[in-house]
Amino acid sequence: MTRQSISLTEPNNDWLTAQIESQEFTSKSELINDLIRRERERLAERAYIRAKLEAAEESVREHGWVTKTKEELMRDIKAKAREDGLL
Repeated sequence: MTRQSISLTEPNNDWLTAQIESQEFTSKSELINDLIRRERERLAERAYIRAKLEAAEESVREHGWVTKTKEELMRDIKAKAREDGLL
């Protein structure tokens, strides 16, 4: 594992220390690694959602708006899932 030296503001250091004292984490390193991991997951999820939205926008540009009701959409989704063996 790579060692790093970082400077923290006093409120951030106090918060980290409180997390350790509450036994939520065993060390500041563990806590900081957890925070970074969560942020990476959040950014990956955000990128996934952005890609889906961009694909939806492109689909609307190419094919126009969907005119089906939510009930019709759900029926079609379930039918496709059954067809694919997912339901």
